[in-house]
Amino acid sequence: MSGKVIYDRLYSKSLENNGGENPTRRVTIYLPPDYDETTNRYPVIYYLHGFTWSDSLQVAYDHFDKLLDKAIIKGIIKPVIVVMPDEHTLYRGSWYTNSSLTGKWADFTGIDLVTFIDKKYRTLPNWESRGVAGHSMGGQGAIKMGMLFPHVFSSVYALSPATLGIAKEIGIKGEVYKRVQEIKTREELVTGWDKFYPNAIVAMGRTYSPNLNNPPFYADLPFTYKGDSLIINNEVLELWHKKSVIGMADKYVESLRMLKALKLDWGRNEWSPHIPLTCRIFSQKLENWGVNHYAEEYIGTHGNKLWTDDGRALNDMLPFFDTYLEFD
Repeated sequence: MSGKVIYDRLYSKSLENNGGENPTRRVTIYLPPDYDETTNRYPVIYYLHGFTWSDSLQVAYDHFDKLLDKAIIKGIIKPVIVVMPDEHTLYRGSWYTNSSLTGKWADFTGIDLVTFIDKKYRTLPNWESRGVAGHSMGGQGAIKMGMLFPHVFSSVYALSPATLGIAKEIGIKGEVYKRVQEIKTREELVTGWDKFYPNAIVAMGRTYSPNLNNPPFYADLPFTYKGDSLIINNEVLELWHKKSVIGMADKYVESLRMLKALKLDWGRNEWSPHIPLTCRIFSQKLENWGVNHYAEEYIGTHGNKLWTDDGRALNDMLPFFDTYLEFD
């Protein structure tokens, strides 16, 4: 017994932009095995992909649909709809954040997309039956959705959330900022994995601190170089902090308290050193504020324990939503 994968499209006024991004977005939807045979309504998990990834790769490469089939058949989670929006941009990631240059991606995800899905599919259109999850860039996006739209999403699960704060390899000592200045075109930036961090930093800049007077990427960065001399752009650095999850948490602590459940996890052998550090910092802030949540370190890297039979999606994320979402 298998579920069905639907490819839909949604035009979003929130995504009208000056940065060249297409405001019509593909959305991949997993419908559970009994969807066509019943009139049942289902809770929805919104799953946000990582940087350089897409909704289609979640199915073609990660086989998320097959994992969901297995989880439903084994009773790991009751039948559920899963919605995966395509937020792969010209610079390979939206950061699920509103930008004056690239579009209002947070509003698209938390408002437009949810409204579209509730109108077109047999969802349980209430707070208790909506969860949001994601990996890496999508993990930080899931936490942002919980902070910005606590009346929309009741439960949040962040797998190895990236860029919760500006530290380690993306902080003041990161070589990435010098490397960015050596790259002159988008085509060079988005080709290959050797430009992964420069690409990520530029995409963040176009989202967090766009500047139409600063070609070629039209973004200001918190750290630049003149020769070998580091220049700290304090105004930009403060802006990046305010738009990162750790910086936003101060403003949205009451939203975090409203969530029914929140969990983040990360691998002990993570490829990106900033992730374990910023996850611990964020979790400590939540603990100090008395915000109930789960935070767990496991033995793994950034991606080796996600979609396998012994991985986090099947054995941790889906049981989490089975526990905390309200099913009809």
